[in-house]
Amino acid sequence: MMPMLGELSGSLHVGLAAVGSAIGVGLIGMKAAEATGRNPGAAGEVRTQAIIFAALAEGVVFIAIFLVK
Repeated sequence: MMPMLGELSGSLHVGLAAVGSAIGVGLIGMKAAEATGRNPGAAGEVRTQAIIFAALAEGVVFIAIFLVK
């Protein structure tokens, strides 16, 4: 019973990290679209920063996956 609980908890934190990362990327995209709508002249800079921050948010999932092992 205990190994099964250990396996479940190991996968649980990866799933929670993936959900949190997905929410974070969604918020980044929402705010980037809002910022571009308010100031279309800064669309390139906003897009660049949004891509960088989205990549950092996705990196959390990879860290969680590596912590499983």
